[in-house]
Amino acid sequence: MIQINTERLALRQFDLSDADFILALLNEPSFIQNIGDRGVRTLADAEKYLENGPIPSYARNGFGLLAVTLTETGETIGMCGLIKRDALEDVDIGYAFLPKFWSKGYAIEAAQGVMKFAKEVLGLKRIVAIVDPANDDSIRVLEKLGMKFEKLMKLYEDDIDLKLFGINF
Repeated sequence: MIQINTERLALRQFDLSDADFILALLNEPSFIQNIGDRGVRTLADAEKYLENGPIPSYARNGFGLLAVTLTETGETIGMCGLIKRDALEDVDIGYAFLPKFWSKGYAIEAAQGVMKFAKEVLGLKRIVAIVDPANDDSIRVLEKLGMKFEKLMKLYEDDIDLKLFGINF
């Protein structure tokens, strides 16, 4: 069971009881614009997303996207974690937060916890991140994490150009 604690946050594995949160997050206009439309429109779709994405990733890879909760209240505010994509040589860090929790340092704090886990527990030597070139806020987060822009790339042939950032540990 993956559990990462930071000063203000607790990151834990998703389970099916998180479907309400996933439905809300994945339908935020900012999520659809910056990350993509996952076609999650119902609670059943959200459960399928969890059953086909984060949940099997924990067993298959030893990591995955994690629910980010406020330690003080237990409220789920976002997700952050590691993803193994076929199109990328290295493990990718990703994050998304409900807009009301932006600009409070939560993305950086959660990502720092995930990066420490990647290095110290998983023994990874490098992680990458992909971002829409127009997503200035996310690019600032990656830069604050010490990640450096490496190149433009397409994740899929019919995709837009994305910025690839990387960091070696």
